[in-house]
Amino acid sequence: MTWLFLVSYFFGGFFLVNAIPHFVSGMLGQPFQTPFAKPPGKGLSSSTINVLWGFFNAVIGYLLIVRIGNFDLRSISDVLALGGSTLLRGLLAARRYGQFHGGNSPERP
Repeated sequence: MTWLFLVSYFFGGFFLVNAIPHFVSGMLGQPFQTPFAKPPGKGLSSSTINVLWGFFNAVIGYLLIVRIGNFDLRSISDVLALGGSTLLRGLLAARRYGQFHGGNSPERP
């Protein structure tokens, strides 16, 4: 069953990293893309929706990492599952949202 815990930690990292831009944008009073915008993922949602969406992602990330299995910071497999997913999600977010916010898009070096 250990591999199921690693999968849980992996997706928990995805949710935790996804919480950051939404929660921060919302706290700054800035709109940001959410699945609830029109068109989904491209249009902007209000700062209130972003705070709520960011908080929801943080709760799901917490549940997947802390409440499933026994996450151990001394376990290299646990840390690699969580760390790998946070790096991957961060890079995917940079590519995805960079095109909307003037970041490093595929068209620019």
